[in-house]
Amino acid sequence: MDDRVAGALSLPEDWPAHPDLSLALNRMGSFDWDLDTGLMHMDRTALDVFDLTPDEYDDRPASLSPRVPTDEAQRLDGLVSHALKSGRTNYGAYFRIQRRDGTLRWTHTQGFVRRDGTGRPRRIIGIVRDATQELADSTARRELDEDRRRRTSLVEGTTAALAHARTVKDVIAVLKNSQGLAHLGATSLVMGLLESGRIHLVADGPEGAYVPGTRYTRVDEQYPMSEVVRTLSPRFIESAEDFAASYPILWPNISHLGITSAAYMPLIAQARPIGALGLLYRDKGGFTADERNLLMALGTSIAQSLQRAMLYEQEHDLAEGLQQAMLPRRIPSVPGAQVAVRYRSARLGRDIGGDWYDLIPLPGGRVGAVIGDVQGHDTHAAAVMGQLRIVLRAYAAEGHSPATVMARASVFLHELDTDRFATCTYAEVDLTTGVVQVVRAGHVDPVVRDVDGSCRRVVSEGGLPLGLSAEFGRLEYPVSTVELDPGQTMILFTDGLVELPGSDLDEGMQRLTSLVANGPQDLQKLADQLCDAVDGRGGQDDVAVLLLRRRAAHAPQPGGRLQQHVAQNDPEALSSSRHMIRAAVRAWGAKDRADEIELAADELITNALMHTDGGAVVTIRVLAGTERRLRVDVEDRSSALPRRRDAGEDGVSGRGLMLVDRLADVWGVESRGSGKCVWCEFLIPTR
Repeated sequence: MDDRVAGALSLPEDWPAHPDLSLALNRMGSFDWDLDTGLMHMDRTALDVFDLTPDEYDDRPASLSPRVPTDEAQRLDGLVSHALKSGRTNYGAYFRIQRRDGTLRWTHTQGFVRRDGTGRPRRIIGIVRDATQELADSTARRELDEDRRRRTSLVEGTTAALAHARTVKDVIAVLKNSQGLAHLGATSLVMGLLESGRIHLVADGPEGAYVPGTRYTRVDEQYPMSEVVRTLSPRFIESAEDFAASYPILWPNISHLGITSAAYMPLIAQARPIGALGLLYRDKGGFTADERNLLMALGTSIAQSLQRAMLYEQEHDLAEGLQQAMLPRRIPSVPGAQVAVRYRSARLGRDIGGDWYDLIPLPGGRVGAVIGDVQGHDTHAAAVMGQLRIVLRAYAAEGHSPATVMARASVFLHELDTDRFATCTYAEVDLTTGVVQVVRAGHVDPVVRDVDGSCRRVVSEGGLPLGLSAEFGRLEYPVSTVELDPGQTMILFTDGLVELPGSDLDEGMQRLTSLVANGPQDLQKLADQLCDAVDGRGGQDDVAVLLLRRRAAHAPQPGGRLQQHVAQNDPEALSSSRHMIRAAVRAWGAKDRADEIELAADELITNALMHTDGGAVVTIRVLAGTERRLRVDVEDRSSALPRRRDAGEDGVSGRGLMLVDRLADVWGVESRGSGKCVWCEFLIPTR
């Protein structure tokens, strides 16, 4: 009795097994592998698969090594070992063998594992067969199907790419860059658009393929594009001879390109021709039915995109003209300042929006700088913007304070027949003193660039956007005061300059201040760089930018004037007005009397806020005459005239006018239609 375990699977008496006739008829060889002895019987058909004769094989698997490459042998060993260890009952694999002549052929094997009662593998019975032709047929079918899928998806892919094309130039770029020509096997393309009975060639290639005299051709001429436009039917040219015979005018000029066939499709949109497309081929003869259908579908997709692009360009030209008409034709020259302005379209919709800028010369060496943004990106937004720009300019030119200018503009927009609102910043700059009064209506803060290049954000309190503040009855706009030294630059801009999807406003402001700090000193170049940065990151909104740099201080002009509204219970406005007065006194050469002027003005403002129901409007100006005088006016809404009285030893109230009387050279009270004005004047040195 041998050493096999009890109950082991016994092998048949006729082992090695006889070959199965049905397998041989199907050119399949069989093998029977005794795992205990390691011997593997293979029939003649199996040996033929391995290109071995019976005397070259000794029933040991190692005898197959000359026919099985090392990497394939290792892969098969791993596959069989895994099947034996994992308890599987079968396995299958494709692998390559090397025949006597050195050629590689694909082989397929399928093995079935026989186990004893304990689960121990004892025997593998299986088949081997040549699978070269099978895989070749399968690969050919796969490649054919893949080619069909690729060509079919070409229309879908090109259509998807054309969906993002907005101009005719974009459409041409998609056709040249989408690898569509390569997939179709075309060497080059030509495309023409129908314009007033002529075909305008807008795309041709490759370089050197342009035929002189064909930039514009008539529809009735003997050219392939003219023919398809006339007949509204595609023209497939299947040989060089066909091309030469059909188009004798064109062929001599392109015969050197090696063109053997071509396909010309009319581009039809809404049942009328808008142009033609031609694809030229080398080393190609004829077109299959699938190819013809594919090219006609491609032509339909291109025609639709071209029609959209042509309509877009027409609307864009109209919108661009409207936008330019709404913006200032030119920026006036401002003594004492350098100015640069830019407008960048959002490239969305009709390329028109409600962003605007303006620069308003004012009396007394002052200038008003405006930046704003009307809600929306359409012609209505542009129309509202144009009206707002005009009324802001009118209110500022009338001499109103910055807060009043903004409040009146908000009322105007609210009463306008529109549902739009607008954000805006109005900055009134006194170029003599450098004092800037800033009013914000829901707009982003401006930034200031110092002479050394450093840049900072000017944080200022703001009110509601124009239109909304009037609707909700909140027309009190706080005024912030900033000093702009000679050489410093104030930058006003719309939010498109700092907005970026995925980041908040603070991050955008940090990017902007860094860009400005590292930007060129030249104001025009800096303005260009700011817009280029928006283009570089693909900004999705309009951008308007106004840069104003104060030049070296120049002599004050007679009539220099600053004005600010101070609301009740607004300590920030009171502090801002003091700041304005202090800066103006210093700039106008009255430094020696600065404390007196500031104290007197403060007393007048405090009296107006304490003893009247409304706020006060503070105006400080230089009066021209034989003597140079600085005048402070404080207006309020009360018609009750103030009177000077003795405050008493312990009294606090009543000392204001006494101080003004002692400090000022002259003071007085004037009745106004809606209240009064308390004023005081100070002699200041002539400069």
